[in-house]
Amino acid sequence: MLATRMLGRFTQRTSPARSIDTVSDDAALDIVRSVNVTRGTVIADRVVWATGAAKRRGLLGRTHLDMHEGMYLVPCQWIHMFGMRFSIDAAFLARDGRVLAVHHALPPNRLSKLVLRAEGVLELAAGALRTSGTCVGDVVELQDL
Repeated sequence: MLATRMLGRFTQRTSPARSIDTVSDDAALDIVRSVNVTRGTVIADRVVWATGAAKRRGLLGRTHLDMHEGMYLVPCQWIHMFGMRFSIDAAFLARDGRVLAVHHALPPNRLSKLVLRAEGVLELAAGALRTSGTCVGDVVELQDL
């Protein structure tokens, strides 16, 4: 059975977890699954919950992002794509997991919209939000694996 952690009440574990290859070994991160509970679809199976140094690095240095991977940056109300090599989808989430704004295939060297009420942003492979049917108003849960 999966334990669900609501976005605003998520706490980091004290030990490092395995993560996608851009995260440094000294960062204490969790790997979670993102699920659109409104539509009953899995958005990504491996999402790195990034804070601190891992959040600042984000996906920089990667050449691509697999469809089942993602990164949740918290706290975050906007993102930049400067230095990125590929487009991504981005879903800005409120504290309760509600999708406040989406960007489909945000290209390199661009800025996202500023989403003042967002707690964080879920960065995904381009096309992942359309594939899962995720849109503004849906509720997304990040679940322990």
